Amino acid sequence: MIALVRVDNRLVHGQILETWLPKLGIRRLVVADDEAAGTPLARDAMCLCTPPDVPVDVKRLDDVDWAALAASKDRVMVLVREVADLVRASEKGMTPDRAPLLNVGNVHYALRRRPMTPSVFLDDEELAEVRGLASRGFDVEVRALPGDAALDPARIGERQRPAR
Repeated sequence: MIALVRVDNRLVHGQILETWLPKLGIRRLVVADDEAAGTPLARDAMCLCTPPDVPVDVKRLDDVDWAALAASKDRVMVLVREVADLVRASEKGMTPDRAPLLNVGNVHYALRRRPMTPSVFLDDEELAEVRGLASRGFDVEVRALPGDAALDPARIGERQRPAR
């Protein structure tokens, strides 16, 4: 089953390995990224840094078999680099019944992007894409770590007020 699909510019790194994998009981990791899949050094590095009992597949996004991942007996986490990759994945077979939970966890700052959280910066188009995925039945959250409070899509982009 697909336990989580996460947007994270860094793909495989410490937060994934030390918090998300244990918290969700992940038994398989899939990196769906064209650039990483086309770079042997990137593929090897991602495979070497993960625990030996958690297989890692680094694939082009178009090569991900969403139905097979959803039918897997193992708990699977899929990592993509950008919000646009979530949209592309939804056009290639990722559906709410196959991958119900989408996590926007880390998107670096760039021109026209504004902060949604300390680790997530989105521009207006990306914000609309995230909300569009939520409106299509995906459970979408914005948070870096499992212990963080999840920001609901309806509140994504709102100016956050300090707690009183």
